[in-house]
Amino acid sequence: MPRFKITCEYEGTRFSGWQVQKNARTVQGELIGAAKSIFNTDAFELYGSGRTDAGVHALEQIFHLDVETMLAPHIIQFKMNDALPADISIRSVQKVAKQFHARHHAIERTYLYQISTRRTAFGKRFVWWVKDQLSIATMQEAANHFKGMHDFRSFTADDPDMKSTKVEITDISVKMQGDLIVITISGSHFLWNMIRRMIGILVEIGRGKQSPDIIPTLLKKKSDLPASFTAPPSGLFLASVRYENDPAKKVQSILNVT
Repeated sequence: MPRFKITCEYEGTRFSGWQVQKNARTVQGELIGAAKSIFNTDAFELYGSGRTDAGVHALEQIFHLDVETMLAPHIIQFKMNDALPADISIRSVQKVAKQFHARHHAIERTYLYQISTRRTAFGKRFVWWVKDQLSIATMQEAANHFKGMHDFRSFTADDPDMKSTKVEITDISVKMQGDLIVITISGSHFLWNMIRRMIGILVEIGRGKQSPDIIPTLLKKKSDLPASFTAPPSGLFLASVRYENDPAKKVQSILNVT
């Protein structure tokens, strides 16, 4: 059975996340529905590089599709886009070796978070509007503490007894673009709610309500503090998924609020 590597993007506002759920609209559910209508079969596997939570967007989500078909990749792309709703788009389809696995072979994932420093009529589904003035320099100073391999049990609702909460952060940056504060975070993988809790604590530090030195403390000892500052999903995007031999990708915001 042929295997295809498929890249898609989606606007997550009206989805209950990536993963199929009973009685809920999900990205994977819509993709499965489209595949059933195109290939006229249930005999296929569709597996994503990772899940995104309700309301989170993706500029680049990767999944693999195993299905018996004679259709060329560009025809599959055309037919899937025809069958999908407007808030999901297939960007590319390529035939790959059967050994390729969308999740297991991913070596780095990059997320982007957009904070607007002003009220916006056009971009509110894609930003978190923070009314308080934030110190970019202080936020970057604090963000540097996240780099490297750390235990993020304070930044997730995942059960540390059921799975490892250690994650390697390879890069993190806080930059101003117009009226947007754009935070990009790259890592081996991410835990449930981890990035939104990281963003939330960085914003509290940017407000001057917490010290940058709180980050090392939260990484050493379990705390419920980050949960109380969880950032909304609207500003969060899965920006890229990198595999071995892939070149590094430049991630940019999709909205310039000026």
